[in-house]
Amino acid sequence: MPRPRRRFALCLALLSLSAAALPLPGQVRVASPDGRTQVTVAVAEGRLTYAVTRDGRPLVLPSRLGFRFADQPPIDSGWAIRDTARLSHDEWWTQPWGEVARVREQYNELAVTVEEGGQADGRTDGPSNRRTARRFTLRLRAFDDGIGFRYELPAQPGLESFAITEELTQFTFADNPRAWFIPSDRPRMDRSEMLYSAGPLSLLREVQTPLTLESTDRRTYLVLHEADLADYARMNLKGGCIECRTLQADLARMGDGIAVRGRTPFVTPWRTLQIADRVTDLAPSLLGLKLNPPSAIANTDWITPMKYIGIWWGMHINTMTWGSGPKHGATTANTRRYIDFAAANGFGGVLVEGWNTGWDGDWIKNRNAFSFTTPYPDYDLPGLAAYAKAKGVKLIVHNETSGGIRNYERQMDSAFALYQSLGLDAIKTGYVTDTVDGGHDHWSQYAVRHHRRVIEAAARHGIMVDVHEPLHDTGERRTWPNMMTREGARGQEYNAWSGDGGNLPEHETILFFTRLLAGPMDFTPGIFDLLIERGPGGPRRPEDARIRTTLAKQLALYVVLYSPMQMAADLPENYEGQPAFQFIRDVAVDWDTTRVLDGRIGDYVAVARRERGGQSWFLGAITDEEGRTLDLPLNFLTPGRRYVAEIYADGPKAHWLDNPLPVTITSRPVTSATRLRMVLAPGGGQAIRIRPAR
Repeated sequence: MPRPRRRFALCLALLSLSAAALPLPGQVRVASPDGRTQVTVAVAEGRLTYAVTRDGRPLVLPSRLGFRFADQPPIDSGWAIRDTARLSHDEWWTQPWGEVARVREQYNELAVTVEEGGQADGRTDGPSNRRTARRFTLRLRAFDDGIGFRYELPAQPGLESFAITEELTQFTFADNPRAWFIPSDRPRMDRSEMLYSAGPLSLLREVQTPLTLESTDRRTYLVLHEADLADYARMNLKGGCIECRTLQADLARMGDGIAVRGRTPFVTPWRTLQIADRVTDLAPSLLGLKLNPPSAIANTDWITPMKYIGIWWGMHINTMTWGSGPKHGATTANTRRYIDFAAANGFGGVLVEGWNTGWDGDWIKNRNAFSFTTPYPDYDLPGLAAYAKAKGVKLIVHNETSGGIRNYERQMDSAFALYQSLGLDAIKTGYVTDTVDGGHDHWSQYAVRHHRRVIEAAARHGIMVDVHEPLHDTGERRTWPNMMTREGARGQEYNAWSGDGGNLPEHETILFFTRLLAGPMDFTPGIFDLLIERGPGGPRRPEDARIRTTLAKQLALYVVLYSPMQMAADLPENYEGQPAFQFIRDVAVDWDTTRVLDGRIGDYVAVARRERGGQSWFLGAITDEEGRTLDLPLNFLTPGRRYVAEIYADGPKAHWLDNPLPVTITSRPVTSATRLRMVLAPGGGQAIRIRPAR
């Protein structure tokens, strides 16, 4: 790898062929910088297709491209290649925060411009020549770790405005790989918050991205997703037919059934295909970041990753309420208690849910009742902001919209200005509804535009954003680095009340290779009261909803499940007198380097990360319901340097089902030559801090 430098770029236009000067062939190709991945774009019988090979082996067979419109003929046939252009790009850049500090953005690009009909003057033969031939550009970028392509519709007389009803993009696989998936045809509240299933791609019907695939010979791993979703509908995927190996883009709809409205010039999000030889090479996934524009925020010094606690878990275990009343959680006295705990333990923030009026009654139906500036009478917002500031802590302001986008946008600027005036620089938003205003899909273009407005407005007011019930991550944090983290999967709260008993022990080992490949997740780890003994009714039966992990695994999740804002989710009193809490105090949230040491989807994963601006490493390993022993080399440490490993391991006879609490805390000297034997209990894990020896 080249030595990191401040910044360099090599952008070279290699070739541009004009149809007027030279006839173009029916197909063109672009290869990744290492030459292993090749993408072929072809026109056959008037249809534009693409195909992907890796080391000469087909991965994606010729697959359809195009659109259907509400108000004009589809873009799917009658095409001819009119122009191509090539570009090579190689640049290093630094993230303001992230799972790695430095990113190499190296790709070869091919832009293919196609036009309807066979005449170079842009007119078609026969009766259709009464209208101007339409054209568009398919732009492809081939990286060593995957590809991205998007449609670009230039301004043109035949396509001034449009309404897309269907995107015809397909992915036809040469293999019938195994897929890890969650469906996209369930009620919206649950679509991202579901347990994963696994099965052959040919049986998939309607599923979400990112979709992780493993070839039948386990030689190749693929991830289908999208990048730079800014003014378009979210893409899900649908199977073409029974026993097919083809998936097609399936766009979320607005209330009137239209997927996307726009005017030319217009560009779509990138459709991405991440490619890896080993499952451990899938993370950290930076393909989506590299396909987003650079930061739109000139000075990012105010954007600071943090650990936080919050008035939150008590609502889920029913010891507190969001609404007013005798168990109201967001009171001045209770918040001061949380602030004191945060300050005493080095946490940067305190999340407070239920502080603002609107929670009483059915707050999902009464979405327009929320005020984002008016606190309940028992909550002193200005006073608490000042108290927190004096303690070196900041309040994280919760804004639940219940899908009431119009109500939120009416108040957004005044609310953000209030928070900024009080020195509050982080919010958590929520969208707990199936549809948003107007009957628009939760993931529709209407909602996408709203989320982008929130991020941009927050940036103007110096505010970081954590979104729950969000759009999926498509790498927009590169352009708007105040977009810190989001939920977008089944998190910890299901362990408090889910009717199916909570997350399965394998759940987090799947999340790492699926949902986390899109970007950071606010999973909210760190529950110590694993039997939820402080909930109503006391300890629960093993079959009831509770945390199906050991305590050591809860610690390991801080390293495995990446987020720049990590919550210590339990009640403060459950951390008192707990030696294992020291790991949560110590663990970093911003990283210079990430190494995936070992793993298998749905079984186990081990990750090492080096803190940004320091020399300590943190290692997290987790397993499913099976206990297992890992033998891991520490060759990522600096050779010749001595370190101390502070180890938080599953204690004797620990088991997620009936003995989850034992943790053994030890320390030992290690070097880069050490091989570490890690014994993980069923449903267990191990968390390690490796610091330079003094």
